[in-house]
Amino acid sequence: MTNTTNHPIGNYAAVNGISLYYEVHGQGSPLIMLHGGFGSFEMFRAFSPALAASHQVIGVDLYGHGHTALTDRPLRFEYLADDIASLIEYLGLEKADLLGLSLGGTVALQTAIRHPERVDKLVLISAPFKRTGWHHEHQTGMAAITHENFLNTPIYADYLRVAPKPDDFPRLAANMREAMTQDYDWTEQVSALKPPTLIIAGDADGFSPSHAAAFFALLGGGLKDAGWNGEHLIPSQLAILPGATHYNIHLRADLLLPVLVPFLGE
Repeated sequence: MTNTTNHPIGNYAAVNGISLYYEVHGQGSPLIMLHGGFGSFEMFRAFSPALAASHQVIGVDLYGHGHTALTDRPLRFEYLADDIASLIEYLGLEKADLLGLSLGGTVALQTAIRHPERVDKLVLISAPFKRTGWHHEHQTGMAAITHENFLNTPIYADYLRVAPKPDDFPRLAANMREAMTQDYDWTEQVSALKPPTLIIAGDADGFSPSHAAAFFALLGGGLKDAGWNGEHLIPSQLAILPGATHYNIHLRADLLLPVLVPFLGE
């Protein structure tokens, strides 16, 4: 699943004034996978092939990331969510499952909020429902993003390898800093979510397990005993993964797949 600038293996969709890069792997029910900040679909290489065994995995490079170039459009969660809804329509799909990691989880959540008719099931990995859910040091780090922070790192090297306009990295960093410091609290919208949702967080994530539990409670989870026969189970689920952090959770296929596969089904 390694890509190069000169030989990308995916396609581009003209949506909302941008060219959005995506790849399709496997067959079955559609599953759109949305990576974390400063990454690309390659972030999912540890477990996306396993999911592609039973799903049509559609890996997206979000606006300004990977193979998808920046334009003059601002980087906003809502705009990125509209891109995904437009991609679903572009591909001729009625709806799709969405799986998002960190920034991608925020985008997936916003897609379900803004375009619920386009989302079947929702998987949110390491993504809080409000900005103040992040640990204080995580919020501080997001506010201090500069392109210099990433020089001589694998993130920067990967960007240079695949980006249509490698010189745009300083502008991407500035856009990301602005986006990551936007205040948001989607408590009310989460409480009204209709798609079955799987919330996944590490026990050493960028936010506390109690925030993930509060997220689950907004969906109606964990509020009472499920009953002897599970008669009070809800369609949504919560998984706290042991020994997983915000920075390695996407690599823990051993922990992710046992909860992803039953939830997503065939």
